[in-house]
Amino acid sequence: MLGIIFTGGAAPDTKIIKRILENAGKDTLIVAADSGLDAAVRAGVKPDWIIGDMDSIEEKAFLDTFAQDRVIRHQHDKDYTDTELAFLLTQEKGCDRVWIIGGGGSTRVDHLFGIRCLFEREVFPHRWITESADIYCIDADCKGNSQLSLNAEKEASVAVFPLGDKIWKAKSKGLKWSLDDLTWNRGFFGLSNVALDGDFSITAINGRFMVILQL
Repeated sequence: MLGIIFTGGAAPDTKIIKRILENAGKDTLIVAADSGLDAAVRAGVKPDWIIGDMDSIEEKAFLDTFAQDRVIRHQHDKDYTDTELAFLLTQEKGCDRVWIIGGGGSTRVDHLFGIRCLFEREVFPHRWITESADIYCIDADCKGNSQLSLNAEKEASVAVFPLGDKIWKAKSKGLKWSLDDLTWNRGFFGLSNVALDGDFSITAINGRFMVILQL
């Protein structure tokens, strides 16, 4: 089952969100993390669950329109961010894939890095869509999620970052600068690669990678 988390911070345009949900399929669990509820409601989406300390929601009256047994409230002083709580909830509900929508430009920098750190964990999100980027995570050890194949715009910008603590190795097709046989050391990354004809693929041979496309 796919879990989709709406979180606070800049989210994609409503049209993009609707297209994402159309491609997601029917077996989907939607969770709003605090002010992620605002983005969900603007896109005409009714979450299955709402979780967080509810301190950032613009229209708190929205909460009254949901069954209260589907609203999980936490104290403001807590050990986890609202996004993290939502991610843990998707795991509890049996989601084997998770996408995050939101968390972009207007997010506090510490929260931005907090979401990024989720991708370093043993169980990690598979996709993160902000107002300006579509971000994917692939892992050589994750069955069914070691390869990314996309049909992007011609000459789309593609960035690649290694994640975790393993020795990294990848191969690619359709990029201006091939990733084959490239040595990745900790702290290294690849910016401004190009999907020449739009179609490209990246395969994780060893380790985990974050692949970023600009929207």
